[in-house]
Amino acid sequence: MPNRDDSDTLIRVEGLTKTFHMGDTEVNALRGVAFEIVTGSYVAIMGPSGSGKTTLLDILGCLSQPTSGTYFLKGMNAGEQPESRLAEIRNHEIGFVFQNFNLLPRATALVNVELPLLYDGVRRKERIARAEAALEAVGLSDRMYHRPNELSGGQRQRVAVARALVNGPAILFADEPTGNLDSHSGEGILALFAELHKNGNTIVTVTHEREVAEHAQRIMSFRDGQLVKDEWRNPTAARWDVQSLAG
Repeated sequence: MPNRDDSDTLIRVEGLTKTFHMGDTEVNALRGVAFEIVTGSYVAIMGPSGSGKTTLLDILGCLSQPTSGTYFLKGMNAGEQPESRLAEIRNHEIGFVFQNFNLLPRATALVNVELPLLYDGVRRKERIARAEAALEAVGLSDRMYHRPNELSGGQRQRVAVARALVNGPAILFADEPTGNLDSHSGEGILALFAELHKNGNTIVTVTHEREVAEHAQRIMSFRDGQLVKDEWRNPTAARWDVQSLAG
């Protein structure tokens, strides 16, 4: 793991567990997970179905609470915050990109990107200016007034990325962002993420595909609810440095 300043820590989780009860069955989705992510990182969370990666992303995105353990975001204990504060955090500190885009079908790209600002009470003139800037940043300045059914899959995902970035969040979470795209469109989204990371954005993406994960600078591999391998890209040696962990 590269040397860093503790003041750069954006995310820290300690002893994180998540248990679901399905009738008489107890499912341990996360089992004692601990790690840190620093500002400016590009991290891929990788693992097969049932490994706990999506459950972890829900917790990191303040969409659910762990059964036990602590989650610190920018030094704040998320588990101690009321729901109203968590809603503010989701709107201001976190940007989400989903596999299925989650766009309003009858709204233009511009209106879809404006939505977080509308919920935040931003005035119309500023909303439009910021939404236009976000769409320009993802290469869609010529598609602002198109509706989702008038856009390709890759363009829809770019709209979703612009919407996630419009509030200037501290971190961008992406859940299988290339899962519904063809290979060409998927490469376009990964190239966009690389550019966003180069410009200083912190990105955490969930994937089950190694070739997608390798676009990141760090790969955290999960199995059976545990972090089992932590890999860091070593650009000077053109290799991945590996730390094996649980099991």
